[in-house]
Amino acid sequence: MSGNRFVTGKGTGKGTGKAGTAKALSRRMFIAGIGAAAIGATAIGAVWRGAFAATASSAPAQDVSIENFSPAGKSLGIVRVPKIVKSDAEWRAQLSPAAFNVAREEGTERAFSGEYDHYKADGIFRCVCCETALYDSKAKFDSGTGWPSFWQPISALNIAKQSDSSLFMQRDAISCRRCNAHLGHVFDDGPRPTGLRYCMNSVALIFTARA
Repeated sequence: MSGNRFVTGKGTGKGTGKAGTAKALSRRMFIAGIGAAAIGATAIGAVWRGAFAATASSAPAQDVSIENFSPAGKSLGIVRVPKIVKSDAEWRAQLSPAAFNVAREEGTERAFSGEYDHYKADGIFRCVCCETALYDSKAKFDSGTGWPSFWQPISALNIAKQSDSSLFMQRDAISCRRCNAHLGHVFDDGPRPTGLRYCMNSVALIFTARA
């Protein structure tokens, strides 16, 4: 997820005779190899997630520190709470298919398709999985990327950042501190005062109006 654009150029030369045939075959074999590698990586990832999810419910929950906020966005203080751990089956029963794909499988919604991309209401954006407060609408801005963007989280305690090298890019993934829900990514091309752009998926968030 980003505002980056990729441009692919088209060559004009064409191989002829045996040399051209060999080049064409070589290209097809190369593309087929990449496709097979991608499918293999996806399959391995699915197996790993399945094995992890099968034991998730029985794993002892660790405590984490988060900052609670009122519906008005006022801090209620830092609390120590159990980390929320559920199996894939439990998450599927709780979430929509789209939310499960993003929050639990690290998927990405299509740009400009999310409910909160141009959302301008005043309130708090919370985690779709555990309702932990994540972003205040006062920090939301229009990044033009097609995903709801914020220049800071409501509290640094409530999110976690991990290095993400998927899709042949180096990025920093953002997740919910309490339940590990994947939320999106953070980039260093945002507005002042932080210069950051927390680029989130709408389906990973729920909005509550400021009371």
